[in-house]
Amino acid sequence: MTNTVTLSHPTGVLNGSIKLPASKSEANRALIIAALSGQESELHNLSEANDTQLLQRLLKSNDETIDAEDAGTVMRFLTAYYAVTGQQKTLTGTERMCQRPIKVLVEALRELGASIDYLREEGYPPLKINGFQGNGNNKLSVRSDISSQYISALLMIAPMLPEGMVLELEGKISSRPYIEMTLSLMKHFGVEATFEENTITVPHQQYKAASFTVESDWSAASYWYSMVALAREADITLLGLRENSYQGDKAIVDIMDRLGVYTAFTEEGVRLTKKHQEKSLLYDFSNCPDLAQTIVALCTGLGVTLEMTGVESLRIKETDRIQALQIEVLGMNTSLEEITPGVFRMKPGLLNKHELCFRTYQDHRMAMAFAPLALLAPVQIQEPSVVRKSYPRFWEDLEKVGFSVITNE
Repeated sequence: MTNTVTLSHPTGVLNGSIKLPASKSEANRALIIAALSGQESELHNLSEANDTQLLQRLLKSNDETIDAEDAGTVMRFLTAYYAVTGQQKTLTGTERMCQRPIKVLVEALRELGASIDYLREEGYPPLKINGFQGNGNNKLSVRSDISSQYISALLMIAPMLPEGMVLELEGKISSRPYIEMTLSLMKHFGVEATFEENTITVPHQQYKAASFTVESDWSAASYWYSMVALAREADITLLGLRENSYQGDKAIVDIMDRLGVYTAFTEEGVRLTKKHQEKSLLYDFSNCPDLAQTIVALCTGLGVTLEMTGVESLRIKETDRIQALQIEVLGMNTSLEEITPGVFRMKPGLLNKHELCFRTYQDHRMAMAFAPLALLAPVQIQEPSVVRKSYPRFWEDLEKVGFSVITNE
């Protein structure tokens, strides 16, 4: 029998303060950089997300076979980390992880002098990392329209190379804020780099030990923005968010200003209240693709017409997120269609106010993106434990603001 959680809200009125989980994007970068420094750094507010807890364990592991499970940053970051540190490891993951491409990163590491073999299908995990013999090559050209995680993985090891690295990014840069986050964290730990047009230059340097406090997660915040937009009345404070954030998903502030949520920054974080919403939205998610599911689900609930671009990378996430969204919005009398290559349009239909049921496709963001619709009608989410990947306390936090959360295991 499939595990489910059934959600509803008796009043549609939300009030309270929520301590969000820490950003796993920041935490995982800080963990890799701290490990590369070879010194003890003080890392505060590390994420309780499974991806971050997993990376902490694996960095300390002496096992030859390393299981990255379903964590994309863990797989990509450790591939580069083990290569540059000359460790011999077999790196594997879940069935879905072994279907997610890694060829761009492996080819780049091989150009730098890493010895890496594919154990099954060419271009995909599992990988056998056999060591590193620097060959003096420090210039790379890498496609930048697939996953910024490949680029971040290369950048973090760049100062360890005898000649540093000159990285040329080919094509449209996807998720640029994540690349800039990586460079900002590298600078925090003592490494200087330049990012001019499509070229990033990182000279040979040493990381320095430093103290770093991880910010709360703006991706997690997006679900609360969605709840405020759908609520009858709302006054929600999200703790630990910064106005000057490294995270690209802070873009939710501007998106939701158009979809009915006013953001006030405070010393504690942000205070969210309701405001007028627009009837349609045109948005390029190139810099914040992880927000796309939240906005698709929300626009369906609000009856807002959505046109979106910049979502190509969603095809190679925990699931094919575009296909998953297209299937799930059908249950709400809505269609999400690719009207021209890379351009998707969604026209919401009449929402069925009887119980809505959504599948999660082993994807944490599918569960959390559709959960706020419980403010409009009872919602059943299948396999709700997927939230452990980034926001383990999500269901408990919903209960704190008056949601009924009934688990059927």
